[in-house]
Amino acid sequence: MWIYICAALLVLVIATVAVIYHDTHNFVVRNYEVKTDKIKGDYTFVLLSDLHGYVYGRDNDRLIKAVEDINPDAVLCAGDMFVAHRQNGVLQMGAGEHVLKELAAKYPVYAGNGNHERKIKEYTKEYGNTFDRYRSGLVRSGVTYLENETCDIADRGIKVTGLDLGLDYFQKIIKKPMEPDLMQEKLGQISAGERKKFRVLIAHNPQYFKEYAAWGADLTVAGHVHGGIIRLPFLGGVISPSIALFPKYDGGKFEMDGRTMILSRGLGTHTIHVRMFNPGEVSVIRIKVV
Repeated sequence: MWIYICAALLVLVIATVAVIYHDTHNFVVRNYEVKTDKIKGDYTFVLLSDLHGYVYGRDNDRLIKAVEDINPDAVLCAGDMFVAHRQNGVLQMGAGEHVLKELAAKYPVYAGNGNHERKIKEYTKEYGNTFDRYRSGLVRSGVTYLENETCDIADRGIKVTGLDLGLDYFQKIIKKPMEPDLMQEKLGQISAGERKKFRVLIAHNPQYFKEYAAWGADLTVAGHVHGGIIRLPFLGGVISPSIALFPKYDGGKFEMDGRTMILSRGLGTHTIHVRMFNPGEVSVIRIKVV
């Protein structure tokens, strides 16, 4: 009897290890649809987030080819393309930088900060001008880098804004309430005329979806949660980077008051290098005219 129990446990352990290995080394393409009457013609975004220095194939050729196969109108990057920790004294920023530069040679790319980009930006005593060099290198390659800034996709009636939140909005365990006027202070008030345009907000932390929607974002794109690291049937993601169990926003499509958020499950990991029933994600967002 014990032999059978031990054999069953061994099979279970092997299967678990196999799933974790597979999900931490592979990604899937997920499609989302958003309907609106604000844009001029259908438009497709690819959303990338939380690569954290991962490499899929040689020089991330698997990831780049997946985007090329989709052939989007533009690419959105919701941040955390690297980890703000040194390995052997060096920040491993090259993988994420390479992906964005390669894609910017083929598509419009709009990028915002995650908490790891924000960390090297904020802690200049530790990181010097590393963030400035990273940002300027991407901009020279054609990336539109948005830090509390907005740009137009004028021929389609779309505006893309990148929100740059301070690190206190990424604190562990206890969520910091967002000040009532913070969104307007950082991004400005959207006028009645501007509300006729389709507003896309790149905002790494999905916890503040209510505030993003109230500001006027028709579509928020986010990351940060890594899909909850481990996903369970009926329960969803198990834990978020803020150490919240079964987070409300773990991955996928969410709607509130006529606004939409697409939350990427991300492409990499950091600190806890585990994904289970939760492979990385390349998000395809097809905006359809109604």
